[in-house]
Amino acid sequence: MLAEIVENIFWLGHDGFMIKADDKIVTIDPYQVAAVEPADILLITHVHYDHCSPEDVEKLKNDSTVIVTEPESADQLSGDIRIMKPGDAIEVNGIDIEAVAAYNTNKKFHPKEKNWLGFIVTLGGCRIYHAGDTDLIEEMADLNVDIALLPVSGTYVMTAEEAVEAAKRIKPKVAIPMHYDSLVGSEVDAKAFAKGLEGICEVKLIRRS
Repeated sequence: MLAEIVENIFWLGHDGFMIKADDKIVTIDPYQVAAVEPADILLITHVHYDHCSPEDVEKLKNDSTVIVTEPESADQLSGDIRIMKPGDAIEVNGIDIEAVAAYNTNKKFHPKEKNWLGFIVTLGGCRIYHAGDTDLIEEMADLNVDIALLPVSGTYVMTAEEAVEAAKRIKPKVAIPMHYDSLVGSEVDAKAFAKGLEGICEVKLIRRS
C-alpha cells in the first residue's frame, strides 16, 4: 500500500501537493497551479502568499470542499473552513488530520508563536507528514509517519543538510523534498537531500505536475 500511495502523490511545485487515496483528493498549499482536479480537502499551512493563495484555492474548490487551516489564512478564504492549531486532530470526510508545529529556530520568517501548521494526514493506511515552512525542530522527534514531505531550500526553511537531519530524526519510510525550484532553491537542493539519505531511507524526487 505504501508504494501505491507514493505513486499517487503529485507535486504541484513549491510546497504544493495533490494526494489521491481512499477515493479522496487532498491538496496542500497550492500556489500558481495549473488546472487540476477539485479537492475534497484543502490544507493550508500558513498565511504567506505562496502557501495561502486565494486565487489557487478558488481554482481547486467546489461546493463540498473542506478547507483546513489556521486563523490568519481562514480570514483570507471562504467556504467550509475548519481552523486548527498545533496539537489538534480532526476527522474530515473520513480522513484523519493532525496539525503539528512548523516554525523557524534561527530566522524570523515563521515565528513559533504564530502557531502556523504542518499536517499529518492518514490516507490508505499511511501517515503522510507535510512539514509546512519549518526548520529542524524538536517536535519532529515525536512524529510517527510513513512519508515525510520536507522543505530543503534554506533561506526561509531548512537547508538540504538540515532536512537530512530532520529525516533521520523522523525516520519515515519515504522522504520527499519540497520548497525548491520556485521562489528559492533548485533541483541541486533536492539531489543533495537525496544523496544525504542514501542507505537511510527511500527518497522520491517527484516531477512537477
